[in-house]
Amino acid sequence: MSLALEAAWKVLLIGLVLGAGLPTLFAFGIRAMAWGQGGEAEVHAAGAAAAGPHPVGRALGIACFALVVAAVLLGIAYVVGFGLGKELSFEHVYPTIRDKG
Repeated sequence: MSLALEAAWKVLLIGLVLGAGLPTLFAFGIRAMAWGQGGEAEVHAAGAAAAGPHPVGRALGIACFALVVAAVLLGIAYVVGFGLGKELSFEHVYPTIRDKG
């Protein structure tokens, strides 16, 4: 029973990180890009002057999108490697697909 609860906890944690974390990170990227664009793309109070563009917002948006794309590509690499009977290794810092064992 303890082993089943431990496995369920891991599945729940990964589900929260990937199932809610990646869409949330993508939403932050969209919001950061709106802030980076400035003007009417950004939410501001009624009657207030629209703010100018913010280069930091654009950089944050690109970073958020890059992390989401990297996570998706890493997931695809894991699924393909597992389907071919191999494993994903981070032995050389970057992920590589290698033979099991």
